[in-house]
Amino acid sequence: METTLPAPASDVSEPMHSAQTPDLPIVHNLKIGLFHLGSGMADVMINGIWNRIMISDLGFSATPIGLLVALRYFLAPLGVWAGRKSDERRMFGFRRLFWIWLGRVMMVLSTIMLGFTTASIARGIEVTPFTWLTLAAALLIFSLGNAISGSTFLALIYDRAAESQRTRAVGIVWTFLLVGFTIAGIFFGMLLPSGEGDAINEYTPETLQNLFLIAALVLGALWFFSLLGEEKRDMAPVSRQDQREKSSSARADLKQAWRIPSMRSFFWFLALSMIFAFSQDLILEPFAGDVFGMPAHTTTRFAAYWGSMAILGTIVFIFLSRRYKWLTNTMMNYIGVAVLLITFLLLALSSLANIRGLVTPALITLGIGLGIWNVGTLGMMMDMSPFGKAGTFLGFWSLVVTFARGIGVSGGGILRDVFLSFGDTYALAYGLVFLVGAAGLGAALYMLSRVNVRAFKTAEEQPAEAGAVFAGGLD
Repeated sequence: METTLPAPASDVSEPMHSAQTPDLPIVHNLKIGLFHLGSGMADVMINGIWNRIMISDLGFSATPIGLLVALRYFLAPLGVWAGRKSDERRMFGFRRLFWIWLGRVMMVLSTIMLGFTTASIARGIEVTPFTWLTLAAALLIFSLGNAISGSTFLALIYDRAAESQRTRAVGIVWTFLLVGFTIAGIFFGMLLPSGEGDAINEYTPETLQNLFLIAALVLGALWFFSLLGEEKRDMAPVSRQDQREKSSSARADLKQAWRIPSMRSFFWFLALSMIFAFSQDLILEPFAGDVFGMPAHTTTRFAAYWGSMAILGTIVFIFLSRRYKWLTNTMMNYIGVAVLLITFLLLALSSLANIRGLVTPALITLGIGLGIWNVGTLGMMMDMSPFGKAGTFLGFWSLVVTFARGIGVSGGGILRDVFLSFGDTYALAYGLVFLVGAAGLGAALYMLSRVNVRAFKTAEEQPAEAGAVFAGGLD
């Protein structure tokens, strides 16, 4: 679950507005939301489809595939550089759109490159070091593009929306991201025809290549159309900000805050919950293929199952939190992480006891847990960010989330290979990975119990725009 906390937005927490008062009508907000519809679909394409084909169908080790997929999380801090550049100067008259479209063009081209290379491997060509270099280059370009376009997209939303509109703007964009997961699972699954026998015999290399080409065209069209006309071209120079002073004060603020026990506990809760919740991200579809022999067109739709449940969980608990005061952000985190812990136990039992019927209930609880957990975590990130310094602290939390998710995605694949080398059975290897994930989520719940939000939270209300950081970081 992309998806993205791609980069901290502290560099754009105080963007320079044009002379015109920002305004984002609901129609334009929905149009901009199509950008993250494409982001969610791209996440499924790489994290759900490509990794399953490489690991389960083509038989490659999960460790190198996991590390390649996780590149986009580890390169996310480059978004800080792109965000600052978009603040300091205009490129061809645009501050935000240049970097956003540059990054997304890189992602489209890398998707095409990845499709041709993977299809060539499926044709049976010898896999040489050059093949691995090509795959690595494609994922590196994809990751760089994602990094430089993520934070600048958030900055564009900040520029376009008035302060009173930013919460609504971010909420719509975040919902489109979840919808993208669901649509991608259905749409891409339809492009992989069903059949009998081994999964790799269900589709030809040409079918696989066409899947990536169609995906690239669809994603490119969504990203281009969604932001077309959303930033006016202006050739006037943009004044520079004193970034060095801001960076120094940011370090001082974080160093002082680290001395607070609740701050340290929240850091560990955020890191542990992200690492272990996403430890299933890389291996979930290969698990179904390796243990139960589910074909690719079936496992591709997993994202549709848990994605739709995540949307439902998000909407329902946002509504309930407004109705019931006891349903605080902390309580939602307890509920969400507990549901995720149960999910990992269901997946472990399904694998170890060879119970295929538990997979679908686990996908349902996975989505519900992720939806509730996302709402609670977003709220707690704002709660744990002092008023007047929200950009600094939310930027820090975004970095924590980004790196933790990257560790979780790659770590799940590494653990799978390690356990497989010991036990030599897929059922045991995947079952142990899911048990480790459940234990890690239990540790996250313990750290959450040590967080005293009331003692830390400032008396004044957090700025509405603070929520943008976390929502964009899931891309």
